[in-house]
Amino acid sequence: QVQLVESGGDLVQPGGSLRLSCTVSGIIITIYGMGWYRQAPGKQREMVATITSSGSTNYADSVKGRFTISRDNAKNMVYLQMNSLKREDTAVYNCFARNTGYWGQGTQVTVSS
Repeated sequence: QVQLVESGGDLVQPGGSLRLSCTVSGIIITIYGMGWYRQAPGKQREMVATITSSGSTNYADSVKGRFTISRDNAKNMVYLQMNSLKREDTAVYNCFARNTGYWGQGTQVTVSS
């Protein structure tokens, strides 16, 4: 059974930081590559960051220079380090396994003073 479980979402002030975690079971993250997307109320889902099986990363223009995707192969986990958070980063963040159709339930990130 494949499971992706996100954690780390929280309420944070603008300019703050958060690290999201995605615990993956049932598949090996280095085989498929992983990613994060987000969706805010009333907005389209947006790809935030991806990391391929070889470790190459890609980011949405809106988060370049502020967010970093990484992984721990031994733990089969994926992370999203988010710095210099802005109000517009408020959304539900989901991790997903590329080319599989598997994704997690999401974790809420709220950026507000």
